[in-house]
Parts: sequence; structure tokens; C-alpha cells
Amino acid sequence: MYIVALNGSHNKNGDTAYLLNTVLEECRKEGAECELISIHDAINSARIPFCTACQTPCQKACYKGTMLDETFDKVARADFVIFGSPVYFGSMSAQMKAFFDKTRAQRSAKAWLGKPMAAVSVGATKYGGQERTIDHIQSAALVSGMQIIGNGSELGMGHFGVSAQKPAKDDEYANKQCISLAKAIINYLKKV
Repeated sequence: MYIVALNGSHNKNGDTAYLLNTVLEECRKEGAECELISIHDAINSARIPFCTACQTPCQKACYKGTMLDETFDKVARADFVIFGSPVYFGSMSAQMKAFFDKTRAQRSAKAWLGKPMAAVSVGATKYGGQERTIDHIQSAALVSGMQIIGNGSELGMGHFGVSAQKPAKDDEYANKQCISLAKAIINYLKKV
């Protein structure tokens, strides 16, 4: 089992990374190979960080051979993908949005079709747009044909994904939901 977690925050060691690492730690206990990737670094490796739709179909002119290209390949190879983003103006971060915008070649090749995914988000306040952010991530993933997996398991039913309030390490409910999400991921992968 190979699980890729994509951190959509510019802060590699912040609350979003904490949530993703909490899920990955639980998955590792079940023998999964896990990798956390900084979308900030991947996007910044591209020659042009934002998609300008310079060619149709996309020829990867702006990112071929970069960390972004490698990240797209890792997502294609992964058995499961977890997206994480802080809440920025009620939505995903610009880095996460730019990442999805750059997936034209992957969508054309149907590289992520049917790929299971989940999402986590953290905001500054208790009702700070976390579920909307997760909804936006899920909508972008659906454009690529990905399959959404919620965070329900024997620990209790979740909702759309893990939503936390900063500081995430102190959000007891979110930490329990990270464990629930990890169990849901492992249970899903054991069934396929």
C-alpha cells in the first residue's frame, strides 16, 4: 500500500502537515508506505507556477522533468491520495489550486481516474471554512475522476474529511478523526 499525502500549505511543518502526518502515522502502523509531499515546493519547481493553458493538449512544457512532474507521477502510482490545505478565504490555498490547475495532462490521460482520495483542512477558527475547503478540494479531485472516501470507520462516522481548528495538535476531535480516516483508508485498501 502506497499512500501519498499532499500538503497544500506553504508551511511544511504547520497544522496541515500535522494532520496529514497524523493520518500517515496510523497508516504506517498497518504496513503502508507513506510519503508527504509539499505542493508549495512542487509548484515552485515548475518554470511557470500557474497554468496558462499554453498548449492544447498539454505538453507539460512548463513543468516537464521537475518535482511537479514527479509528484503527478507519484499520485498516479499511489494506492491512495490525501490532500490537505489550510483555509484561505474560505477555500483551498493558492498552491493547492495551482496544483489542480496544472493537471490538464493527467486529466487528458485519465491518469487519476478512479483513484481514491480524502481531504483534511485546518482553519483559524472553529467554523472557519474547513468543510468548504474540503468540498473545493473534492470538487477539483472529481474533475480528475478521483473517488472520494470519507473519514468514517469503527471509531464513528465522520463527514466530508478531517476539519481542525488551529492549533491542530490541540484539537482533540480532529485528532480522533485523523485516526478514523486512517482506519477508513486502510479498510478501503484491504478490500480492493
